[in-house]
Amino acid sequence: MPKPQHIVHITERSLWETARESGSFEVSTRGRTLQQEGFVHFSTRDQLPRIAALLYGDHEGPDELVVLVVDPEQLDVPLRYEAMPPHGEEFPHVYGAVPVAAVVAVEPWQ
Repeated sequence: MPKPQHIVHITERSLWETARESGSFEVSTRGRTLQQEGFVHFSTRDQLPRIAALLYGDHEGPDELVVLVVDPEQLDVPLRYEAMPPHGEEFPHVYGAVPVAAVVAVEPWQ
């Protein structure tokens, strides 16, 4: 299966703003850091709606959600597509901090 050009990550805007100030994004998934998880969870465009519903279906906070669009060619850490239970679907995982420069777009999540 060909890998998509860009990978995506949904997060709160405030977390992205913090990353912009520090130079790297280190939130693995909602409520979990890169240090806790060992990698940053990403998805493909096709996987994003399911992941958004799973992680943020109950999101009611004032902080809007955004989608970080990352160009894998701009990463300086490993990117691996790994099977996740229960169905063995492959998801992109970035094994290290994501440089802000690798984020080629920030899109609002509706």
